[in-house]
Order: sequence, then structure tokens, then C-alpha cells
Amino acid sequence: MEVIIAGLLLPFIGTVAGAAFVFFMNKEIPVKLQKTLLGFASGVMVAASVWSLLIPAIERCNDMGKLAVLPVVAGFMLGILFLLGIDYATPHLHIGLSKPEGPRSKISRTAMLSLAVTIHNLPEGMAVGAVLAGAIQNQMEISIAGAMAMSLGIAIQNIPEGAIISMPMRAEGNSRTKSFIIGSLSGIIEPIGGMAVILLASFLTPTLPYMLAFAAGAMIYVVVEELIPEASEGEHSNLGTIGFAIGFATMMSLDVILG
Repeated sequence: MEVIIAGLLLPFIGTVAGAAFVFFMNKEIPVKLQKTLLGFASGVMVAASVWSLLIPAIERCNDMGKLAVLPVVAGFMLGILFLLGIDYATPHLHIGLSKPEGPRSKISRTAMLSLAVTIHNLPEGMAVGAVLAGAIQNQMEISIAGAMAMSLGIAIQNIPEGAIISMPMRAEGNSRTKSFIIGSLSGIIEPIGGMAVILLASFLTPTLPYMLAFAAGAMIYVVVEELIPEASEGEHSNLGTIGFAIGFATMMSLDVILG
């Protein structure tokens, strides 16, 4: 039980630590640093999707032979469609943009920024929950150490993400304390989403490969739809690429060494 709690809370703790940067930084995050951090987060999420989610899901379906890829493809596409649906149905505002996305709404810019971050964090929590469920049930090539590596990798990339969230909140005119609270609470969806996946997997064990692939699809959607475009637009896009490489290598190494 302690492992489950630690695995679910680590990413949230990373977000809180990053959001606390608002108390120590007087200005917005420099563009070069922000692009590097966005690239790093993208690299971590892509590596986690491959090594910690898609490969274990395929291995779980080995008894299906060449058809083992079908449940994984189905789960992956469902994850993409799920995030696409949330994106269309939820009024939200991406950091650095002035035009909101989703249906028209009269809610504040701060609320729409918070919703955008929540959409971003949901698949990360689901991914951690899916890997923890696989390790707990001991039905797949996922060890407890491997599950914790996934949680730790997400927590590491959540530190810069927390800062990227809280600093623009401050720039919107919110107090440091309010910006910190909003930035921190944006990560609370992760342990909630993770626990929901664990509970669901305990009742529907055969669906675990689908859940792993589903979480991978959801994370890849966030990377392709939001993180990579933000890291690549304008000048210094090469820093986003370098950050991606470092993030990918970091998550891959954690998974191999600890898994």
C-alpha cells in the first residue's frame, strides 16, 4: 500500500516543488529556458509511453502472436480520441496564447489556464496508475521498481512544468500565493486519475494492456498537440530539441536501470 501511495504522490510532489519557484523568481521564465523545459517534458513523456506503457502492453499480449498489436493499437487510438474529445469539450487557454480553445465560456482566463493544465496532467496520472496496476497484479513484465521509475520520471518532468504553470499565473496578475496554489492544484488530477485506473484495473484485469496503451495515446496526444508546438515555434527551437533528447534519455535510462 505504501508503494501505491508513494507512486501516486510523487508526480504531484514534483508539480508542487515546481510551482514553488514563483516565490523565488521575480520575472517570467526566460524563453530559452522555457523551450528547453518544454522539450524535456516532451522527451520524458514519449520515452515513458514507449518503454513503460506500449512495450509492456504488447508483451502482455504475446500469446496472441502477430495479433498482439491489435489491443495495443485499439487502446492507443482510444487514448488519442479521449483527449481529443476533452480538448473540444472543455474551455481552456494554453499558456502564451490569447485565444481560448473549446466551447465559448465566461469563466476567467486564470480558470481556463488551469483547465488547460489539468487536461495536460490527466494522462500522466493515468499512465502512472496503469503501470502501478500492472506491477501490483504481477501479470506483466513490470516490476515495482519499474513502476516507481515511471512515477519518478513523471515527477522530475513535473518540476519544470510546475514552474511553467505558476509563473504565467503570476504574470496574469495573481498573487504569488494564489499562483502557487493554482500551480500546485493543477497536479492533483494526477493521483486522482492514477487511483481511478488502479481501481478499474483491479475489476477488469484483462483490460490492462488496453489501459496501458490508452494512457500512452493520451500522453502522446498532449506531446504532439501542445508541448512540441510550443517548444518549436519562434526562435531557439533547437533548445526544445536538445531538451527533448535529454528528457527522452533520462526517462529511458530510469526505466532500464530501475526496471
